[in-house]
Amino acid sequence: MAKIAVPQFLLLLLSFSICIAAKIFQPISDSHRSVASDLFASTDSSFTSLEAAYEALRVFEVLGIEKKTHVSTTSCPKVLENLGSSSPLKDLYYALKVNGILKCKVDAKALKGVASRLKATVKDASTLLDIYYSIGSLVLIKNHDSNVDVLLADADGTFHSIKALSQSDGRWRYSSDNPKSSTYAAGLALEALAGVISLASSEIDQSKVNTVKSDMSKLFDTIEKYDDGTFYFDEKFVDGHEHQGSLSTTSSVVRGVTAFAAAIAGKINLPSEKILGLAKFILGIGIPGDAKDLFSQVESLAFLESNRISIPLILSLPETVYSLTKKDQLKVRVTTALGSTAPPLTVKLVRAFSTGAKDSAIIESKELRYDQKSGLHVLDSFPKNVDVGAYVFVFEIVLLDSESKKDYATGGQIHVPIYVTGIIEVSNAEIAILDSDLGSVETRKTLDLAGNDVVSLSANHLQKLRFSFQLTTPHGHAFKPHQAFIKLRHETKVEHIFVVGNTNKKFEIVLDFLGLVEKLFYLSGKYDIELTVGDAVMENSFLRLLGRVELDFPEAPEKAARPPPPAVDPYSRYGPKAEIAHIFRAPEKRPPQNLSLVFLGLILLPFVSFLIGLLRVGVNLKNFPSSTVPATFAILFQLGVGAVLLLYVLFWLKLDLFTTLKTLGLLGAFLLFVGHSTLSHLASTSAKLKSA
Repeated sequence: MAKIAVPQFLLLLLSFSICIAAKIFQPISDSHRSVASDLFASTDSSFTSLEAAYEALRVFEVLGIEKKTHVSTTSCPKVLENLGSSSPLKDLYYALKVNGILKCKVDAKALKGVASRLKATVKDASTLLDIYYSIGSLVLIKNHDSNVDVLLADADGTFHSIKALSQSDGRWRYSSDNPKSSTYAAGLALEALAGVISLASSEIDQSKVNTVKSDMSKLFDTIEKYDDGTFYFDEKFVDGHEHQGSLSTTSSVVRGVTAFAAAIAGKINLPSEKILGLAKFILGIGIPGDAKDLFSQVESLAFLESNRISIPLILSLPETVYSLTKKDQLKVRVTTALGSTAPPLTVKLVRAFSTGAKDSAIIESKELRYDQKSGLHVLDSFPKNVDVGAYVFVFEIVLLDSESKKDYATGGQIHVPIYVTGIIEVSNAEIAILDSDLGSVETRKTLDLAGNDVVSLSANHLQKLRFSFQLTTPHGHAFKPHQAFIKLRHETKVEHIFVVGNTNKKFEIVLDFLGLVEKLFYLSGKYDIELTVGDAVMENSFLRLLGRVELDFPEAPEKAARPPPPAVDPYSRYGPKAEIAHIFRAPEKRPPQNLSLVFLGLILLPFVSFLIGLLRVGVNLKNFPSSTVPATFAILFQLGVGAVLLLYVLFWLKLDLFTTLKTLGLLGAFLLFVGHSTLSHLASTSAKLKSA
């Protein structure tokens, strides 16, 4: 019966406490690849649009998933169809995007026609989206076939047209007719400006480029920030256009900023901590369950991976829970956001401190050993002063190459929550019954809480129960768990919980039954004694039956509180229901058969009297029609009356009411017709006799 067990809620408590302590950012992993394969899966390798096809292909390309051949069979015909017709600019743009990955067999003559149309569109375009799709399409044609003339004759004018839509805060408008500005549009504008620079037949005026750099700095001044060091852009303009979320808006800005930085000479000076914060925000989303969000996440990280401003480096830990019992090693991995290998570097453990004593460092300035085989930076063993508990480890990435320091963002000191667990020794467990007045021990028993022994005790309302034990960490220090309580469960299932307090190294609780009789509802009888001890860092948390105590209480006063009704099992509603026995009313007692026959005779008596009277009076047939047709109608009328009488008899014997009424309706219509004809003949004959 008695046993040590690890309650599941304590494991959940450990996971939850780690999640809320700080954000651990993990780079792109195989989990992303698995989800991408599921989200972009298509049974016939087709997609609803070329935009959806491009998003899938781009994600597959960045994550290294080999599925291009399955998509090309259905996407390439759509690409050729859009390039050979006057498709909308957006469809044309994504057709060229898909072609850039699949390398479909596009006719050079068709590309020249498309390029000519696009250059004309750029010249007359009045909205940012038209310019964006046109410029982007021309850049894609240039990358596909350098022989096609895509250079802009008036690149400065196009550059100025885009720049004219910018606002003083670094955001952009979608058109000159709309005064509202948009952060998402700023990313599109920067990407379009980068395309104009690459398509210019002559160099763009450097002053205009510097103005755009200034706009980018203003845009980054409006960036939002979370407490965990992540930065993101949020959309504030929603009128007239589809609202963009934080992820898609941030992705748009990242795409535009990195494209512009790649198109110009020199380097753009933007804070490296904000570039790293953008990468952390995008990674902090986890693994999106939406295809559009996954595309935005993967593509923006791909641009950050190769940008010319600052490449983010992500410090991650395979685990944040380490066991002293198993002598686990602390391991740290440093990669890019997409999980690529980082440049030569070292990871320094600046300091480590307990969450309860932030000013007292337990580890200071220790360099982790680099394992070339696994690519991890390892702390071989924890120092002796690291005991079970919650800690914060402060790491710092130190780049070894001076050139790498210019190209990569490390983020300075990185705080990571670490949990160190171990097996807690439970010792000196003792349970005793004390005399209430003198405090002398009447019964004392020792317990091995690691074993299965249980005790049997008895006490009355004038006595006390005392229970004590000690908890010791693997390094011999006193341990105070999150949870330590005693539960008394009566044989009627009424439960009472008492918290076990601690003084110095000892946990002790004294239950004075004289003061508890009302709380225990004066219920005498046997009580189970259960001890629960648990903590997030205690590997051997347990819930254990200590034994039973039989209590003898006085009778409850009249006004004493009554025990609550037993709890209803919530699963009982799904169990079998009680059988329902239907009791039908007993049939009423019927009259004797002879009485029923007498009553039937009384009913038939008037009919018999009618027949006798008819025989005595005689039948008068003088007015019966003599002509053939009137005589026929008269005979049919008599037969109809007889049929009605026969119907009444059948209704009495076997027919139901509805059948009888339906038949009677038909017979009534028949009698109405033949009766009317007969009466008309009789009336005509009578009129002739009177006139004669």
